[in-house]
Amino acid sequence: MESYVFAFIIPLVAVILDSLFGDPQSMPHPVRYIGQGLDIFEASARRVKLNMRVAGWTAVLLFSVGAWSIAEYLIAIPYLGVLIALYLGYAGLALGCLVKDARRVASLLDTGDLPGARQALSMLVSRDTSALDPNDVRRTLAETVSENLNDGFVAPMFYLAIFGPGGLWAYKVVSTMDSMWGYRTDRYKDLGYAAAKTDDVLAFIPARITAWILLLVGKKHGLAYEEAKANFAADAETMESPNAGWPMAATAWLFGGQMGGKAIYFGEEKEKPILGPIGKMWDKHMIRSLITTCKSSGHMAAWIFIGTFGWLQIIF
Repeated sequence: MESYVFAFIIPLVAVILDSLFGDPQSMPHPVRYIGQGLDIFEASARRVKLNMRVAGWTAVLLFSVGAWSIAEYLIAIPYLGVLIALYLGYAGLALGCLVKDARRVASLLDTGDLPGARQALSMLVSRDTSALDPNDVRRTLAETVSENLNDGFVAPMFYLAIFGPGGLWAYKVVSTMDSMWGYRTDRYKDLGYAAAKTDDVLAFIPARITAWILLLVGKKHGLAYEEAKANFAADAETMESPNAGWPMAATAWLFGGQMGGKAIYFGEEKEKPILGPIGKMWDKHMIRSLITTCKSSGHMAAWIFIGTFGWLQIIF
C-alpha cells in the first residue's frame, strides 16, 4: 500500500493542490530556506576567498545531496512522513502560481494599467520591465510562461514521479541556485558555473518533453501544429541555453508570435535570438490562449509521468 501512496497518490494530490491553491506562500517554504542557505554559503566562500569555481561545485554537491537526504529522512517518519511527502511534493510545483501571476499581468494590461502590468511582470522575470510597451510586455510574458512551464513544473514533476520528494528537491536546489547565481556577470560567472551546467543536464530531457507536449496540446486546440513542428527545433538551437529555447520556440510557432529580440538585463542591453515568425506581435487573445494551453500541457505531462513512472516503481 505504501508503494502505491508514494508512486501515485502523493504526486497526484500534489498536482491537484498546486492547481487549486498555487504556491503555499503563507507556509514555511523550502525554497526560502534554500535561498537563505545559499546566501550564507556565498558570503562565507567570499569571506575566506575560496576559488569561486570550486565553491560553486561544492555548493551543488552539498546542497543537492543535503536536500535529498533531509527529504528522505522526513518522509520516512511513521505516519507523519506521508503528510510531509505530500507537502514537499506540492511545494515543489509552481504551475498554479505561474498561471495566476500570468493572468494578473494580462488582466492589468487589458484594462490599460501598463505601469501595473510592468510591475507585476517584474516579479516573474529578471530583465528590466520599466520601459516596456504593451507589445513588449505581452512578448515577455509569453516567453516567461513558456520557459517556466518546464522549469517550474514539468522538470520538478519529472523528478518527483521518478525519485519522489527527495529527487524533486535535489533538482529544485540546483534550479534555485541557477536562478540566483546563473548569470554571466563578474560576480557570478564563476560561482554560478556549476549550477548552470548541472541545471542544463537535469532539464535537458524535461525541456524537450515540454516542447512536444505543447505541440500535441496545440494540435488538439487547432493551433499551427505543422508549422511549429517543422520550425521549432531549429529555432531552439539558436539559444544560449540548451533547454530554454525548446518550449519557447514551440510556443512561438504554435501561436504565431515572435519571441526574442532586445532585452535589458542589469542595465545592459542584450539581443536575444528570434524565435517564431519574425515581426508577429502577441495580442491579448493569444496570451490568454497561451496561458490555458500551458496549464493543459503541464497537467498532461503530470498524468503521463505519474502513469508511466508510477507503474514502473510498482513493478520494479
